[in-house]
Amino acid sequence: MARLGTKLALFNLISKLIVGVVFMAFLPRLVERINIIQTDDELIDKRERVIDLISQIGIEPFITGDTSTVFGSYNILKEEFISLEKTELEEDWNFIEITERIIDNETIKYRVLNYSFQINGETYLLEIGKSLESIEYTQRNISRIILLFLISIILITLIAELVYSGRVVHPLKLIRNKLRMTSTPSLFDNTPVKTTTSDFSQLDQTINELMKKINDLFKKEKEITVNISHELLTPISVLRSKLENILLQTDMDGELASKIEDSLKTLHRLKTLVNSLLLVARIESQQFVKEDSCEIRDLLSDIKEELEPLAVDKGVSLLFQPETSFLMKHCNRSLIFSMIYNVVNNAIKNTDKDGEVKIVFRFIDQVYDIAVNDNGPGISREQMENLFERFRKKLDPEKDNTGIGLAITKSIADFHNIKINVVSEPGKGTQFSFIFPKIS
Repeated sequence: MARLGTKLALFNLISKLIVGVVFMAFLPRLVERINIIQTDDELIDKRERVIDLISQIGIEPFITGDTSTVFGSYNILKEEFISLEKTELEEDWNFIEITERIIDNETIKYRVLNYSFQINGETYLLEIGKSLESIEYTQRNISRIILLFLISIILITLIAELVYSGRVVHPLKLIRNKLRMTSTPSLFDNTPVKTTTSDFSQLDQTINELMKKINDLFKKEKEITVNISHELLTPISVLRSKLENILLQTDMDGELASKIEDSLKTLHRLKTLVNSLLLVARIESQQFVKEDSCEIRDLLSDIKEELEPLAVDKGVSLLFQPETSFLMKHCNRSLIFSMIYNVVNNAIKNTDKDGEVKIVFRFIDQVYDIAVNDNGPGISREQMENLFERFRKKLDPEKDNTGIGLAITKSIADFHNIKINVVSEPGKGTQFSFIFPKIS
């Protein structure tokens, strides 16, 4: 998909090429016509100069009755000739024709001006000719010059249009970059883009207003989420406390005790879900501070150590391959820990016995990258489309899954300007990559 500036330049180039092709189709005939007109003008101009010369010095220096009745002159290359002779004509001549002349036993085609005039009762015929070969040579040179000029104009205008269109659409690039660099509406740069194009100015203003409205809606949503979550935590704690007190009774029926324990498990999942919603809301509303300096290699080592027992219980190999080290400044260590912990924990849970989960920490193309690889069942294309959206995964009571873990991971990554790439193939496993901001 081409950019707007490229499309405009391409359209202008194609239109110029079409005009150029049409022009070149008519060019030979046009140049021929212009060249003939120019040649005829030159012949007429020379005729006038010869007549003017004869009027000044007379006809005798050219033709004398004692010696000859014809005067002829031609240049060494036989490209031009002038002929003057006495003649008897019934009518005046003044025309131009193409005819052959024999000069030094060589037949040459000329474009000849024939002009008759009278002096002292005598009629004289003046012929001025120019060879067709020299006319065609001039015609070819003119065609080459026009063709080179046309190509040069097309190239120069194309470059000029590329530069100009690039400058014209530059504000559009700035608007696009602002949108691309914005991870959340609250961080959108509302500074107006400098432009002299009213359309871009209106577009920028409209986007600023839209982002402000979206940000206001997000704030209201977060406030509702936080308020509801806080309101839910109190009755959950009360219910949990009452159910735990009931379990302490010694004369309780076993079946009733089992049902109460199931209720406590449900309350625990509900409390976990509420706390997760609160965490996401706090992250998205920038309530966490980024005042820590975190050694990523040590953090990954701590995650491996903490999840090693879970991997052993499942019969999964948990490997850690640190190829570099990196001290990340201005971050929240506990959030970074949770972000990677969630993904590694999911990888272990979704990998079958005798499987493998590998954590690779490396430095590639001026960026630090953490790759979490597993050889589990993989993720389908439908699941990939909504992977980081809340509650997209079906709740599984057996796995105590809230369906919000990856949403938390994505919120933490956005909070730290960390990019997440996911590559998965059903039946072959999944790779989560955390790409940290580029080192300048």
